[in-house]
Amino acid sequence: MPHIYPDEGVVLKTIKLGEADRIVTLFTRGNGKVRAVAKGIRKTKSRFGARLEPFTRAELIIYKGRNLDTITQADILTSFDEIRVDYTKLRSGAAMLDLVEKITPERERAFPTYALLVGGLKALAEGRPNVVPSFLVKLLSISGYHPHLNSCAGCDDEAVLGAFSPALGGAICEACWHEAGDSIRMSSEDIALMSHLLGSDFGQPGDTRTTIAMTQALRSYAEYHLERPIKTLHALTAS
Repeated sequence: MPHIYPDEGVVLKTIKLGEADRIVTLFTRGNGKVRAVAKGIRKTKSRFGARLEPFTRAELIIYKGRNLDTITQADILTSFDEIRVDYTKLRSGAAMLDLVEKITPERERAFPTYALLVGGLKALAEGRPNVVPSFLVKLLSISGYHPHLNSCAGCDDEAVLGAFSPALGGAICEACWHEAGDSIRMSSEDIALMSHLLGSDFGQPGDTRTTIAMTQALRSYAEYHLERPIKTLHALTAS
């Protein structure tokens, strides 16, 4: 019998397929990351309309296929239009979607990741501060890359922390900084805020310099483990 399943999900990205279709990458509540075809979506009179654009959270009916699933119905739950119409929010949101797409395996249910993504997009749409570094540190943690932030990741000393080492897995002290070739200089205040973001709700205040410093460190940490660059995060931290 055909396997048709209901779910809800956030559109991470879309790519063209043939003359009228698109392959839509979704992160769903019940089935994790799913790639599915939206047939006829590029036609003027498509039944999907704008329901399957990146950032959209939609209620879905999906037919499970051998390689690609097929979306048979989509209804918008949250459009997140506030992100699309603001360039700064758009770039930040694109980086969040990109990292979820790169860090998650296909068809592996991960409700904490789904809830984090929806919560992060909501906070970004509302204009809360420090959403991107907060999202990054939380996503890395629940994805198995929990950063060591309360003592030195190199020697476990509780001395003043002044850098971040992707290879060692977190913040490091002055002595370890001299030995770690990949380390990124950070102030102890920046590291303390990063630790605070990990255990706090979205919307913790911080100045632009601190936001960039945390984002750069977490970007390097994600790239170290994924073994590939994340261009959308580079764009956020470029001076």
